[in-house]
Amino acid sequence: VMLLVLSVCCITMVAFTVRSISTLMQPPVLTNPQIQSSSTTKPTEDVNMALVQELIQKADAMAATYDYTGAISLLQSFNGYENQAALTEKISEYSALDDELVPYADLDNITHLFFHSLIVDPARAFDGDNEQDGYNLYMVTIKEFEAILQSMYDKGYVLVSPYDIAYEVVDENGAHFEYGNIRLPEGKTPFLMSQDDVNYYGYMIGTGSGVDETPVFADTNGDGFAHRIIIGDDGYPTGEYMDKDGNVTTGDYDLVPLLEKFIQEHPDFSYHGARAVLGMTGYEGVFGYRTKPSYEAAMGSDAYAAEVQAAKEVAHCLKDHGWILASHSYGHPSYGNLTPERVEADSTKWEDTVEYIIGDTDILLFPHGSDIGSFRNYTTENEKFNVLYADGYRYFFNVDSKISWCQIGDTYFRASRRNVDGYRMFHHPEKLSDLFDVSKVFDPARPIPVPSVGSGM
Repeated sequence: VMLLVLSVCCITMVAFTVRSISTLMQPPVLTNPQIQSSSTTKPTEDVNMALVQELIQKADAMAATYDYTGAISLLQSFNGYENQAALTEKISEYSALDDELVPYADLDNITHLFFHSLIVDPARAFDGDNEQDGYNLYMVTIKEFEAILQSMYDKGYVLVSPYDIAYEVVDENGAHFEYGNIRLPEGKTPFLMSQDDVNYYGYMIGTGSGVDETPVFADTNGDGFAHRIIIGDDGYPTGEYMDKDGNVTTGDYDLVPLLEKFIQEHPDFSYHGARAVLGMTGYEGVFGYRTKPSYEAAMGSDAYAAEVQAAKEVAHCLKDHGWILASHSYGHPSYGNLTPERVEADSTKWEDTVEYIIGDTDILLFPHGSDIGSFRNYTTENEKFNVLYADGYRYFFNVDSKISWCQIGDTYFRASRRNVDGYRMFHHPEKLSDLFDVSKVFDPARPIPVPSVGSGM
């Protein structure tokens, strides 16, 4: 199961709790008769200055992600901004910084790296059981991931969204795809990131597998991974983890909270608030919640409904903070090896079991990286493409060891992804040298040699 599941597969700016702009623009309601007398000018000015400072704080957050035009528009939405020196000075500052941005010219060669669930406790993951080799092959530890992020930040990489690279345009010629216009400071390099199997499968977090009709929840026999995503007290998505003694804590236990924290500390690592793409299968549920419909009989209707509701709330939270939710198929089959009919059946099952929880998506992360065609453009003669296009997919990502490969068609965008894992770091560190120095990232807690089984990589 491990190798089948993991074989290769394997905008929101920093949020500020401020009132809406429309609210900010409203004059204060003054109810004190003395304040409403002829001496109202100073209190009103004080209030306006407070609102101006709140607006600047929000604009600064946008500007930190290179969205200077958005920050300028926000400040100019203030009625009478021309008469506010603090606003006009900020607008001039943002304009000067915007003038320094240059269009990134190589949009068809943007690298895309992907990860699986991060190992929280290497001692539990690498304990010599039957799953150890799979974890060693296809996972990275939290320590490694944090070092990778820092290296890429130091090298000038900036996280972008697939929608920044290419998007669908509808004009007099109909619907077609065009490349976007990513503008960054000289020397900065855009990249994409995704995470596969954001499901927290039973064999990873508890006892047994949940592939049948009985859900598996976290217990002390877990292998040292977070067991679900929850909404933290601050309103951001975070991880929940059970240690070997059964203690449950929340914190930065997987890619989502770790990347979120890094971006909050380094907002210039994210272009216009971009986050990673998260791919989910459906055969055990999503985000660690046991939402597979056939589980309801074993769980009971109330418990099952609570799982579904919690998963919906997490999905909403993730999207509110800029994360993009995508399909990774229902059952994790190799689409390249399936008939069009079986591709359609799996895609339909994903829609029936996952889409109603996370919402519509137009992004497909191919399970096992198995594409539905050769390197040549998709055409309507490709029946699998027709099926997936009819299901709403416009962005297709396979897996390849190349640094980058992108393809834009009339009606879609397609690109490769690079697996960042134990196999790649140990056996082909040179293929990651543009991102980081493996010798400085490799976790000494990882058993060596890493197995050489790398089917599909």
